[in-house]
Amino acid sequence: MSNFAFLSAEWPDLYDEARRAERLARVDPRTSCFYARRTLELAVAWLYEADSALEEPRKKTLDARLSEPSMRTLTGPVVNNKMHAIRMKGNDAVHGPAEPVPAKDSVRIAAELFHVMYWLARNYTRDEANLPADGIAFDADVVKRPAAPGEQQQKNRAELKALEDEFARKDAELAAERERNAALDAELADLRAQVAEAKAANAARSDTHDYNEDQTRDLFIDVMLREAGWTLDGEHDREYPVTGMPNASGTGRADYVLWDDDGRPLAVVEAKRTKRSPAEGRHQARLYADALEAESGQRPVVFYTNGYDTWLWDDAVYPPREVRGFYTKEELRLLIQRRARASPAGIAVNPGIAGRPYQLRAIRRIGEEFESGRRTALVVMATGAGKTRTTVALVDQLMRAGWVKRVLFLADRKALVTQTVNAFKQHLPDSNPVNLVTERRTEGRVYVSTYPTMMGLIDETDGERRRFGPGHFDLVVVDEAHRSVYQKYGEIFAYFDSLLLGLTATPKDEVDRNTYRLFELENGQPTDVYSLEDAAADGYLVMPKAVSVPLQFQREGIRYDDLSEEEKDAWDAAEWGEDGEVPDRVEADEVNTYLFNADTVDKALEVLMRRGYRVAGGDRLAKTIVFAKNNAHAEFIAERFNAAYPEFKGGFAQVITHQSDYAQNLVDRFADPGREPHIAISVDMLDTGIDVPEVANLVLFKLVRSKTKFWQMIGRGTRLSPDLFGPGRDKEDFLVFDLCQNIEFFNQDLPSSEGHVAPSLGERLLRERLELLRVL
Repeated sequence: MSNFAFLSAEWPDLYDEARRAERLARVDPRTSCFYARRTLELAVAWLYEADSALEEPRKKTLDARLSEPSMRTLTGPVVNNKMHAIRMKGNDAVHGPAEPVPAKDSVRIAAELFHVMYWLARNYTRDEANLPADGIAFDADVVKRPAAPGEQQQKNRAELKALEDEFARKDAELAAERERNAALDAELADLRAQVAEAKAANAARSDTHDYNEDQTRDLFIDVMLREAGWTLDGEHDREYPVTGMPNASGTGRADYVLWDDDGRPLAVVEAKRTKRSPAEGRHQARLYADALEAESGQRPVVFYTNGYDTWLWDDAVYPPREVRGFYTKEELRLLIQRRARASPAGIAVNPGIAGRPYQLRAIRRIGEEFESGRRTALVVMATGAGKTRTTVALVDQLMRAGWVKRVLFLADRKALVTQTVNAFKQHLPDSNPVNLVTERRTEGRVYVSTYPTMMGLIDETDGERRRFGPGHFDLVVVDEAHRSVYQKYGEIFAYFDSLLLGLTATPKDEVDRNTYRLFELENGQPTDVYSLEDAAADGYLVMPKAVSVPLQFQREGIRYDDLSEEEKDAWDAAEWGEDGEVPDRVEADEVNTYLFNADTVDKALEVLMRRGYRVAGGDRLAKTIVFAKNNAHAEFIAERFNAAYPEFKGGFAQVITHQSDYAQNLVDRFADPGREPHIAISVDMLDTGIDVPEVANLVLFKLVRSKTKFWQMIGRGTRLSPDLFGPGRDKEDFLVFDLCQNIEFFNQDLPSSEGHVAPSLGERLLRERLELLRVL
């Protein structure tokens, strides 16, 4: 006999796993919670496969799948909360404290699993005869009891972790096999058709099942509070009596009060029924805060929630805002202390970090925005103008003013992460910067990460407690803020309840309106802007000039600006990859034919060598970066160069990619003005995160899909280089050889140039000798 018998006919695999969770709930509670989560994981995987209404998230973890908007809409708040509660308790079973899991918790999770499986069956059962009976309820007496007190045993966490890894490996193998098996496509289409029909028929029946939503809400809130370190084992933690309420008795009971070690309240939590809006509890929670303040002399932070949506209201500073969980004790203390923080304007910026007028202006305007009560800011600053140093100076100022303690800096490349960490180490060493890509367990005050790395760390727990809770960071900095970042990694910004600063080098009129909307700004009106044109006019950077290349390449007649907003969304969100690879579904065969054509490459190199800027009296091509499509393309270009110019003996032009042996050594040699290579052929390594002022020629030998990436690449040539062309002959601009019509695609009106046309020193000497011979 089992509470889950209704699954056996159509979901036998789910039935087997659910029975294990049920059978072990009192005998081995930890393993029971593990199997409850396993059952849920299999059920959710089936839903994403069978129901075409669900949109697979980028990150295919259980948490991401449950939080995906289409899943939240499908399940509704009550069932979704149950799913998350099972997920979280299952995670605790494997990764949580070593202490035994109480049997009452595992039985409660088995009951939650029953409700979730009931929802699945009543909505998706295809044969009406297999529908669960109306009025069915979870029977705790079915759960096996230990024959004797000593019979209860619990697998240890290591055993369950090994079991989890084994299941993950088998699931991955099965998924890969399904993708390879084309015959399963027809089977999947048939399943989806059956499911759609069954779903429509079952939706016509009213759902009278008692999902026991209040119990789920309380469980879910308890779990979220424990993730923030609140054990809730004190006699005053729940249902705390307060006085001074505007009712007949003048009393009330706060659902939860979170206390500091000195007995003063840090926060009050008002919990409403799941089907009610949490906003209905806002005023009641504020009244509780009034009462607690009158009693203790300290005003607590207000939380109000229905277990599904949670809001934080520090009404002494900010209006209410939605959050993804609760703050820790330390974080709540900081919130309360910061009610008396200093104005950033009263704290001088360290000029040794950033002292240029436009940097000081940007820092001032960001501070003014934050002090006004706004929690977001967006700065447009040309590549090479010092965005990173400006950010370091801002962080230093905000730390000294008491506004921030911990900062998260997000970048889209590992090279940029390393560069940013080094900048903080050099200019603000006391911030103890941490590279989360390579030092995942290190603690500090400034954490620098790629987006995928941070996505993987959000769910990480240390016991029951999350390592990075919603209140962990006071400021999140987004390097190269643009639409595709938010499409792919928006969960990071929704999760962390922090001040948010976006940085971009994309010109302000080309930043898409969705990015402005995300930072709550008017279209085309960033918090501060310092353009490449401004920087060039002020003498801090130089402008690009486009060289017309006599090679024919047609980019299918498309320009970025001609795309609809929906098409731009799809374009920007496409999985281009860090190595520059373009998906087959986007790139036409003729593109590869063009890029890998020997005659095309030979002509392109000839144009570069003849018309590129030259140094050393005109005898040597200036430092040049060639942006290739992929590693094979880069190697092909190097081979053609060596075939055409054997006199350079293979050292003048070299491939520098992440696949290159001793790649950093090659980068260091390229950065040395007098050493080879003088032409760096790269795929992704030199697109961002490298500053070589002597670069005077850029060759775009690939399709650039991202406007942000385009400007990052252009930024490789913008640095000043005094006396580059000889004494008193400074670098005043740089040349762009665009072989794939990227400039036209992004509708950029760059000044044109014929390139270098003057004879070299050697050529001039030869002409003078010939002229002398003629005269003699």
